[in-house]
Amino acid sequence: MKQTVHPTVVLGGGFTGLFTALHLCHQRYSQPIVLIDQKERFIFKPLLYEFLSGEMSTDQVWPRFGELLNCEGVTFVQDTIQTIDLSQRQVKLTSGLRYTYGNLVLALGSTVGYFGVEGAKENSFPFRTGDDAMALGEHLRRCLQQASQLQDPLQRRRLLTVAVVGAGPAGVEMAATLADLLPLWYSKLGGLPQEIQVVLLNRSKDILKGDVNSQLRDTALASLQRRTVPVELRSEVAVSAIRPEQVEYQRNGQLEILPAATTIWTAGNATHPLLKELAISKAHRNTSGRVRVMPTLQIPEFPEVFAGGDCIAQEDFSLPLTAQVAYQQGAAIARNLKAFSTGNDLQPSVVHLRGTLMKLGLGESVANLFDRVEIRGRLGHLIRQGTYLELLPNSVHNFKATTEWLTDEIFQHHSNSGTKNQKPSQVLRWAGGAVAAGVLMSSSLLVWRAIQPAQFRQVWQPTGLPALVDQVLPVQK
Repeated sequence: MKQTVHPTVVLGGGFTGLFTALHLCHQRYSQPIVLIDQKERFIFKPLLYEFLSGEMSTDQVWPRFGELLNCEGVTFVQDTIQTIDLSQRQVKLTSGLRYTYGNLVLALGSTVGYFGVEGAKENSFPFRTGDDAMALGEHLRRCLQQASQLQDPLQRRRLLTVAVVGAGPAGVEMAATLADLLPLWYSKLGGLPQEIQVVLLNRSKDILKGDVNSQLRDTALASLQRRTVPVELRSEVAVSAIRPEQVEYQRNGQLEILPAATTIWTAGNATHPLLKELAISKAHRNTSGRVRVMPTLQIPEFPEVFAGGDCIAQEDFSLPLTAQVAYQQGAAIARNLKAFSTGNDLQPSVVHLRGTLMKLGLGESVANLFDRVEIRGRLGHLIRQGTYLELLPNSVHNFKATTEWLTDEIFQHHSNSGTKNQKPSQVLRWAGGAVAAGVLMSSSLLVWRAIQPAQFRQVWQPTGLPALVDQVLPVQK
């Protein structure tokens, strides 16, 4: 009788889960892999603003899991997780399916945190999925169309006012994008762009407080004021309730009301409910209920279970809840699962933070490379787009079946040993990424010039490149 081989089950198809599965496939992992997610499509969250604005397509930002996981040994199951029994090593789905696993990967991510604000869940738009972006876009267009046909200035102002709650990176990127996008949409309907009002509500005094992007605060503030319509920032406000067409908040001890037909909630995340239900002791959780893991990303009480991304709290230090952290942890989990299956030693997960990228309007971004060089404006936008495009497994790059989309060299010191013995699909991948590579090359030259200007000019002077770079990429004062 053939011995039953229990699969490695990956719960959640965000960056951590998807990259774990893809890396396992690339490593020719011996165990079957099952990835379970409630949605049919993967969402590339950093580019969700481009999906809303139409700057990028569905295939680029919101591809189907079935296309991405076109890999032998990987099964995608679209279903909702009902229970996770760590003791019995079993996952039960709402469809009635059950999976008994050999190893489990918790990559469930987080959920929207409303923090008890009255009406926030019912009357505001979250912005985390492709469905969220589509719903918000349709709502905004309806508001603009209605406003274009109204004579009453108060009704029109309410329809043309957007409140963005939370001035972390998501709120700043959202406000900046809408302050360029909505005037464009409204002008096409014959409306006056200057009637659009985008209000950013921030609980603290400073935007981006406590965030990895905090050093970009001054750049972001200046950019918010340079949009097609300047973003109005209201700081030190505590939102108390969100009604269908207004936001109520406290400022300086006084209740204030902002009439707004659209409220977008970007104020924070909450621990996934399924994580809270796990049979894991309080000693291995943080105060918010996230799971504490070992350096190898294993759960101490259940070493056959790995976790990463927004699910976890690592001992002794805290990592930002960003895509670059999640996909690096996915790669680390895959390596350790491979080691686990072969009886080799597991290695600690090491995350390399190599800067941040923020969208600050249509065609404008800031790239903070290696925490040393800040590149703004159109060039920052090109670097951001090029960086993310090089990570996307989409039809434009013609690698539906790829297992190597992670370009570690963007945020890590990682070198390829060359193209020898590469499969045709791998060669096509690199050819398809030539445009993005050109953008990244320009950013690398700019970084080199900024950090080691003398060496840069000495090496490249015979080619005439320094003069060309100075002309195309002028030094920022």
